[in-house]
Amino acid sequence: MSPTAQSSAEPRADRFQQFVVEVADVINTTLDLDTLLTRVAEVIRRFIDYEIFAILLLNDKTQELRMRFEIGHQPGVKERLRVKLGEGITGTAVQHREAVMSSDVSQVPNYINAHPDVRSELAVPMIVKNRVIGVLDIQSTHLGYFTEEHARMLSLVASRIASGIENARLYTRVSRQARTLEVLNEISRELTSILNIDELFKRTAEALNRLIDYQMFSILLLDAGGTILQHRFSLRFKQSIQLKHDIPLGRGLVGYAAQTGEPVLVPDVAKDPRYIAVNPETKSELCVPLKYKEKVIGVLDLEHTRRGYFTEDHMRTITTLAAQIAISLENARLYQRIAKEEQRLERDLAMAREIQLRLLPESCPTISNAQIAAKFVPARELGGDMYDFARYAGRRTATAIGDVSGKGAPAALYAALAGGLLRTHAALELSPAQMLAAMNSSLLDRPVEAQYLSLIYALWDERSNSMLVANSGLPRPIFCHGGKTEVVEVRGLPLGLFREATYDEVRVPAAVGDLFVFMSDGIIDAGSEAADTFGRRRVEQVIVAHQERSADDIVTAIFTAVNEFSRGTEPFDDQTVVVVKVTG
Repeated sequence: MSPTAQSSAEPRADRFQQFVVEVADVINTTLDLDTLLTRVAEVIRRFIDYEIFAILLLNDKTQELRMRFEIGHQPGVKERLRVKLGEGITGTAVQHREAVMSSDVSQVPNYINAHPDVRSELAVPMIVKNRVIGVLDIQSTHLGYFTEEHARMLSLVASRIASGIENARLYTRVSRQARTLEVLNEISRELTSILNIDELFKRTAEALNRLIDYQMFSILLLDAGGTILQHRFSLRFKQSIQLKHDIPLGRGLVGYAAQTGEPVLVPDVAKDPRYIAVNPETKSELCVPLKYKEKVIGVLDLEHTRRGYFTEDHMRTITTLAAQIAISLENARLYQRIAKEEQRLERDLAMAREIQLRLLPESCPTISNAQIAAKFVPARELGGDMYDFARYAGRRTATAIGDVSGKGAPAALYAALAGGLLRTHAALELSPAQMLAAMNSSLLDRPVEAQYLSLIYALWDERSNSMLVANSGLPRPIFCHGGKTEVVEVRGLPLGLFREATYDEVRVPAAVGDLFVFMSDGIIDAGSEAADTFGRRRVEQVIVAHQERSADDIVTAIFTAVNEFSRGTEPFDDQTVVVVKVTG
């Protein structure tokens, strides 16, 4: 190499090296995508004096290039431009996974004329982990403006820029998900405490607006017959309005969502034959059914004046929140029903008791290696005991049994509130100790004078044949093994009294034929005419005598023994028993 050639090559090498270093510095110092793209454009411009610049990213679902960042393009191009693979210079660069340079774009057969003044263009694909994610595109109003050196420079940094974009997008997704989960958690806590339906609708609209900037929103509920959707709450551009028209089940997008029980996402309502043209401004729509105990009770309907506004992420987020809204709505409905019934207590206590019993599980869960049986008998028309079950992942079944302080309607209302909170937290699949801590915190956030809850939460693991138990004030569970009974030594403070309370949990391994008995203190404290109490010893005697029987038979035997012991006396307290028997 001649000295002259060598001297010209060395500055070029230095220039390339400086270019790479500056691009790397940009990539390594920011995870904000907009900031990253802006600074990348600035660095490239210092080394290649372009007039028009764009970064187009590949949409994996539609396999189209969409402009994510631009400089110098005409207004509106960024929003409307969609480039299919193989189309134009950018689409060709992505399809062939190599740089494409044109000295005269008028000679390109499939050229996309997004800017009438462009004469030359250079497009370099961005590839990361052997996957094309987009393209760098620079354009000039001069013929033959770009050189092979320009192409080499952009090709040299394109993969690094692609890696930086992917990292920024991942960071954005993770941050968005974290923020969304945090907001969902806050919203769940807020909605659970609202027992007025009109206030619940209003707060629901406000909560959704924190997650999605919708323009039109409605809550529609199914009528008593389950055939008509009725507008119960509507907003149009943040103004509350009254909509009177009802929608038959199965008609329109909301009717379809209610009928199928599945969310409906429509990017362009004009192209969907199911759409009913009610609002001429609507361009895109998202309908999510409200489901309680797998039954559709209504629909959340969000609309926007922009096509394609709602995304799959929006749908997943609203679907998650809809479950909590449905529970809160049912809690609010229940509260209003019971509040009215309290005003005419003498006439309607029987109906109130029926409602409370309907809050209990319709049946005990069926699992592969154990039997579960339960029974609840209130001391009065309304009781403060409760029990519930939840299925966890990994073949685990949670059992909850609770006893609210006090008697009658106040205890029943508090039990209903506790039951709603319990079902909400159960979706998170908390361990027993975590569940008691979460319930304690939730009840303290909603203080009711002189009310608290004693609760046992137990988690049966079918794979390991073991029971994990935590307790907050109920009588200690009884474990029967090999014909002998023992007490599961687990205690704790009642829920809703002490902020600093902590809870322990005990794991008890079990074998075929073993059984666990959980009970409220109404069983042990049941009194006789001789002023004696039934006591734990008599419960254990009944268990041993009937240990070979089914779980249902054991529950029946316990209640039969208590009733015979207490014959002639009024029940002192609510009585609840849950039995879990290992069958192998």
